[in-house]
Amino acid sequence: MNLTDPISNALTVIRNGSTARKIKVDIQFSRISEEILNILKREKYIKDFKFVDDKKQGALRVYLKYTSDEEPVIKGLSRISKPSLRIYVKKDRIPKVFGGLGIAILSTSRGIVTDTQASEMQTGGEVLCYVW
Repeated sequence: MNLTDPISNALTVIRNGSTARKIKVDIQFSRISEEILNILKREKYIKDFKFVDDKKQGALRVYLKYTSDEEPVIKGLSRISKPSLRIYVKKDRIPKVFGGLGIAILSTSRGIVTDTQASEMQTGGEVLCYVW
């Protein structure tokens, strides 16, 4: 499958999988999707992920995380910057998602980072998505 926006595809698959209460979902491999999944794992929004060889481009198998009440840990995912409309922020305008209860994921000159990391590094960048 040829995708023009692998980030939107990955977020949609994760959102739909969480809503359907799936244990795991597969998304098409891309380097940027892998970096976003690393952040989601580190911030404890997902259990784990791993690379699965499908004899083509490859896939990332994402193991979703749920609370003890069987509710998804990820309440929402929102794509902010899109290929048709890029959203950039300066270091002093980095957004806080729901007053700090969620995270913003940014693409900076120093890599893909959370809003907190970008503030600590004193760098702005492109706001990829919000997770809460």
